[in-house]
Amino acid sequence: MTNATRSRAITIAAATAVLCLAAVVLAQPAPAGDYLGQKPPGRTPELFGTGVVSTGLSERDLAISPDGNEIYYTVVGPAHAYSTIMVVRREGGRWLGPETASFSGGPTHMDIEPALAPDGKQLFFLSNRPAVAGAAPNEDIWVVDRTAGGWSEPRNLGAPVNSPDSEFFPSVSRDGTLYFTRGKKGGEVEHIYRSRLVDGVYQAPEQLPAQVNCGATRFNAFVAPDESYVILVVVGRDDAISPADYHVVFRKPDGGWHEPANLGKPVNLPGVLGYSPYVSPDGKYFFFMSQRATTEPGVERLSYADYRRIGSGPGNGQGDIWWVDAAIIADLRPR
Repeated sequence: MTNATRSRAITIAAATAVLCLAAVVLAQPAPAGDYLGQKPPGRTPELFGTGVVSTGLSERDLAISPDGNEIYYTVVGPAHAYSTIMVVRREGGRWLGPETASFSGGPTHMDIEPALAPDGKQLFFLSNRPAVAGAAPNEDIWVVDRTAGGWSEPRNLGAPVNSPDSEFFPSVSRDGTLYFTRGKKGGEVEHIYRSRLVDGVYQAPEQLPAQVNCGATRFNAFVAPDESYVILVVVGRDDAISPADYHVVFRKPDGGWHEPANLGKPVNLPGVLGYSPYVSPDGKYFFFMSQRATTEPGVERLSYADYRRIGSGPGNGQGDIWWVDAAIIADLRPR
């Protein structure tokens, strides 16, 4: 905006001061400290990164680097026509950003569901960008490699992980095993698969057993680094609380799986959608996307300005990132 368009009552010096202050605020969205300097939650879920990660936009997904200095998440565009992976970085003890991740940001396609390998050297994500120029778009899993200069150019994982069907929501164990969801295009039923990494080559994916692929359909499975459990979204079980509930399935010592356990309230709420589970690298906190509306008007009579205020902040039902003590997961482990 030029000086000519500013109010004549504001001097150039005052306007410059305002702009400088705004720049400082944008460059330092949160105080120093782990997890954007936010006080860790207890057993009641709380908004994560209010005003930085969780805003009036529609946000989902989370991935944190092993050293805690990078936080990746997704911002969803109108009507899901496009989505972009964002990153907040801690440099010199201060948090900077958010900004578009170097490998994302195309306005003609969808980039979502970032997943860092436990060692932080690779980042996997879903994109429907064409695998090669001129090819039809398809939901595939892509990967970037960490280099001395930042992330590499993204590459499609190809077969046998990707196929003519849709593959999405990657999650990686410590030994490189890739967990993901596969679904028929236009279909309503999706399944959880995993592909072992042997000598740097992904093996033929195997569909996980009924304990994991439970309910009418299921999708978006996060795997613990040691593969001791998966947290996924399940639709159509008898224990349903919401249209799509977060469940945990623990692995047995013999490699089998226990029956799924609903994470319960207040993670799952009646009538509220959520579909992005994640556990922090230190195993202390469970993060999840939820479309719950939390904003109370706080007035006796709503004005247009009130609607603008409510709609522009987190908790407006668009989708935010929440976090809670991961002890709620440990409590469900079979004894």
